[in-house]
Amino acid sequence: MRPRKTFLLVGVLIIWVLMTYLAFMRTVREPDGVRRRGPAANSRLVMEKVQSLEQDLKSFSDNRHNLYREIINILRKEVSVPSSQAPLQPGSSEPISMVKETVQQSVDDYKQAVQREDDPEANDVLGAPAPLAPIPEAEDSRPEAERVLSKFQQRYLNNDPAFPIIPVVVFACNRISVNKCLDDLIRYRPSAEQFPIIVSQDCDDEPTRNTILSYRDEVTLIRQPDQSDIPVPPKEKKYKGYYKIARHYGWALRTVFGQGFDSVILVEDDLSVAPDFYEYFLGTYPILKRDKSLWCVSAWNDNGKDGLIDVNAHDLLYRSDFFPGLGWMMTKDLWDELAPKWPKAFWDDWIRQPEQRKERACIRPELPRTRTFGKVGVSNGLFFDKHLKYIKLSEEFVSFTKSNLTYLLKSVYDDAFLKVVYQSPVVTLDELKRGMVMTREPVRIVYHTKEQYKRATKNLGLMDDFKSGVPRTAYRGIVSFFYSGQRVYLAPNANWKGYDLTWS
Repeated sequence: MRPRKTFLLVGVLIIWVLMTYLAFMRTVREPDGVRRRGPAANSRLVMEKVQSLEQDLKSFSDNRHNLYREIINILRKEVSVPSSQAPLQPGSSEPISMVKETVQQSVDDYKQAVQREDDPEANDVLGAPAPLAPIPEAEDSRPEAERVLSKFQQRYLNNDPAFPIIPVVVFACNRISVNKCLDDLIRYRPSAEQFPIIVSQDCDDEPTRNTILSYRDEVTLIRQPDQSDIPVPPKEKKYKGYYKIARHYGWALRTVFGQGFDSVILVEDDLSVAPDFYEYFLGTYPILKRDKSLWCVSAWNDNGKDGLIDVNAHDLLYRSDFFPGLGWMMTKDLWDELAPKWPKAFWDDWIRQPEQRKERACIRPELPRTRTFGKVGVSNGLFFDKHLKYIKLSEEFVSFTKSNLTYLLKSVYDDAFLKVVYQSPVVTLDELKRGMVMTREPVRIVYHTKEQYKRATKNLGLMDDFKSGVPRTAYRGIVSFFYSGQRVYLAPNANWKGYDLTWS
């Protein structure tokens, strides 16, 4: 389009120059047959022509400026050259040299005008209007967190579904000790691209926020915007913290999954992680996606205390009906299922209810890949001094991505696991406690009632509580642990019919 406009504009200018020249010649030439006047008459005639010439020059100058404005406007609007330009003055009598200079200047002005399209700070040309100011970008009306997370465009490394981008979402509030958690996550992270660390902060605590921001590009901070008070029933005022936690989790999951990620790993700000933390989740990811009877992978073992685990079984993994939490991976499909009915409080107990669990299981390790250091929190140190501070964190790196983990598929796991458990010899709690077991092979302690189960767990140092009738770490009612260097299964009868909600 621009070459065509150039020819049209130059053609208009040439016609204009010729018309101006002819008008000038007609003005200065005397008509034939007019006799010569005297000196006085000639002087008067010269003065009249000078005055007429001055008026014509002024009119010509105005017309020239108008023409330049039209040219600049044509170039800016990028429309066709109009059929007529600024009107010419028949009486114009500008000298030919000035006309030639005007033509050359007009061509130069045209070139500059073309350049001005790409140079908004170019100087005005002969009174032409200043360049149009660049149109400001439309204001981004998205919430702040969505704008921050929009930088994560990839969902798979090199668009290969075998290498998913799995964000690690760290939930923070007012613990400046979040730096311990972040230090571990950054230290052991194999790829910042595959495992972006997103810290979601509630509470709007400035010292904690400054601690998070000190990591600069290593982590991404998003802030829960709703800091309003939460209405809580009078009888549950002391549990207000749990209401805020549920609100925070719901907002963060909705925001992160809203970016299109396939899975996320959830970590509390008071957790340390093992050297193979990421490797553990990468290795179990394909199993989680493949087996619809699974709904999470957890790095936690509720009974992972030294003395209750086989410290040499770093690669041993289980299926568990009990939702462990405390460093766990979930899929977007699960979130899409839970989001519409997300609870106002106690989200972890809610997720363990039969209506949410739907007889699905989680994968958990023998040796924990997370350990909590947070004694102070909404639970006021519940279980910490008695239990949590003794959890043993795995220190050996296991190449889970190179291991065959298909034994965790329900179709394989159930038969093999139940066979091992129910073929093991039965011993009593007293025999085990007194060291009277005569074999080093796995053994089984049978329970039939809630009271029998609680008596055994308290005597052995296991967690003794139930959630929606499910004992901690149990699979099909069976709790696996180590005692005095021997594998023990605390198990119901082989004809077990399911969990009893009244045991909670």
